[in-house]
Amino acid sequence: MDPVTRLGVVGCGLMGSGIAEVAALRGIDVRVAEATPDAVEAGRRRLTASLDRGVRRGKLGEEQREQALARLSFTHDLGDMADRQFVVEAVAENRDIKADVLRALDKAVEDPAAVLATNTSSIPVVDLAVVTQRPAQVIGMHFFNPVPVQRLVELIPALTTGAETVRRTRGLTEQLGKEAIQAPDRSGFVVNALLVPYLLGAVRMVESGAARPEDIDRGMELGCAHPMGPLRLLDLIGLDTAQSVAESMYEEFKEPLYAPPALLRRMVAAGHLGRKSGRGFHVYDA
Repeated sequence: MDPVTRLGVVGCGLMGSGIAEVAALRGIDVRVAEATPDAVEAGRRRLTASLDRGVRRGKLGEEQREQALARLSFTHDLGDMADRQFVVEAVAENRDIKADVLRALDKAVEDPAAVLATNTSSIPVVDLAVVTQRPAQVIGMHFFNPVPVQRLVELIPALTTGAETVRRTRGLTEQLGKEAIQAPDRSGFVVNALLVPYLLGAVRMVESGAARPEDIDRGMELGCAHPMGPLRLLDLIGLDTAQSVAESMYEEFKEPLYAPPALLRRMVAAGHLGRKSGRGFHVYDA
């Protein structure tokens, strides 16, 4: 199987920038698209800062940093994805936004065999595949945050996904130094189907006044050997993203354990989104 040499990444937030960074460090030419020139510059700064941190911490050499930056290019025009062999969209966890991006990529990417992957946490992939004229080339590719650190990628073939697309996506996962598991195309896939009820249970415990966030987190860290408690994990994921995932899962299964608690909704409405806003269930330095 030929390796991917020209990768596109749409979205340069936490997830998109992480995917682009890992790919560039692995020798792949990466073109990153954002919605506006300002967003492009913010994404470029985010990627550069992450590579700089790698150098400061001794994880990267200066030459590796420079080579990775040389492999990265940026655009605010999806038409510039025309020559890509494989494109990963990593925009907001919103069905309509992702569908619009995939429609645009379907028109822009010239190679009819090019794979269009969606980095969704919870949206059924078939719902996104069918908005394109190439559903056999659409697949879910769920990375985990932070992408440079987390090894897992969930591969989610839809009913419409072709076997060659699955093979090519598994091949790219290996190129990126990640490990793939194959997940069913149902909201939540494997990891979030198990994880989300646990996280929401912790929110309900705070909401009811049964325990404090710091005690819940420390209890799960010390008592269950979790590297991070559930509320700190929610803060890392982003409370808005967690709410979107829970809503998608509740919409599909109507299972009360998947319904976002009122406290989570209020915190999102207040802008208390976790680490990215400086405040969630815990307070963070800017």
